[in-house]
Amino acid sequence: METSLRPMSLGEILDRTAQLYRQNFLLFAGISSVYAGMLLVVGLAETGVQEWLRVAHKTGALVWSSGIAVLVLYTAMFIFGGIAVAANNRAVAWLHLGEPATIRSAYTGVLPRVWRYLWLGVLKIFFAWSPLIAIYLGIVAVLLFLGVKGIFSQTATPPTMPPPAQSAQMIASFLVIAVLGLLALPALIYGILMGLRYALSVPASVVEDLPARAAIKRSIALSKFSRGRIFVLWLLVWVIEFGLTMVTQSFFVVMAMKHRGELAVGWRVLQQLVGFCTNTFVTPILATGLTLFYYDQRVRKEGYDIEWMMQAAGLNAPPPAVGNQAAEGMMESGLDASETPAAPNASRAGTGPAPSSEPRPPGEQV
Repeated sequence: METSLRPMSLGEILDRTAQLYRQNFLLFAGISSVYAGMLLVVGLAETGVQEWLRVAHKTGALVWSSGIAVLVLYTAMFIFGGIAVAANNRAVAWLHLGEPATIRSAYTGVLPRVWRYLWLGVLKIFFAWSPLIAIYLGIVAVLLFLGVKGIFSQTATPPTMPPPAQSAQMIASFLVIAVLGLLALPALIYGILMGLRYALSVPASVVEDLPARAAIKRSIALSKFSRGRIFVLWLLVWVIEFGLTMVTQSFFVVMAMKHRGELAVGWRVLQQLVGFCTNTFVTPILATGLTLFYYDQRVRKEGYDIEWMMQAAGLNAPPPAVGNQAAEGMMESGLDASETPAAPNASRAGTGPAPSSEPRPPGEQV
């Protein structure tokens, strides 16, 4: 059982992330392989359907199948990615505190609450990225309904309005797109800033058994004053993922350019298999680092290291921190802090290795 919890610098968190990743590579790869495997299945199914439609010369159905495949792919990424991240957080929480973890136990620990984690993902996307999504949908609407789409088509349709009106429509369309494009950068910055606020919500929900909204509030409180460090972790993981993707996919890009943007079926299948390996290797890194940030913030803000050491020694954990005003109120009322009941020990099958020091919403079970 790990009792050397202490505040860590950014470099120490990155070192600890790399250490856990190396020592438990098969565990993390096995957890993320479920997510990567579902993406592989979707990709192979898309390749098979598109090849069949191409052989059958169903060009119109081919376009629709591509759109449906994108929708199915992103749905699979959201569902199975969210489950894999929660299972990874569960495994890292156990390993960081010196407890054993397996692929089966990690998934068993999160599957009973899978809808909670998916709802948490929906709330995070809505609160952080809804402005950027709205701008994107606005651009698509302009392209579809204001006539700009005809400009890019090779077969122009007969004009249905006078040329001056067409010119005015095109100018208005381009102005709307330009304004929306200018708004995209602030929306992107807003999404990043809000994403940093919510970065610790999944570990908080997994470890402390919090519902979605409570986990978001918990993340906002814990991540305060450390969002710059979390952003550096995001950036490093993105660089690793981008570099690995460039190395593994550059060959297929060159092959597609040589064949006018198309790859043979065999090459596309091989590309899907390479993507499976990339997703398996990269996905656990960010989830591992964020779980370590979650524990580091609890140590810094709540003295979780002392609480855990006392529990490891068989002593009762200290009561949650109540703040200066609450403490003064207790003293004025004549109630000594030692008279407050100690927090119960948490079980492995329940809320995690130790109870949260954050007050829970009324009516919620610990």
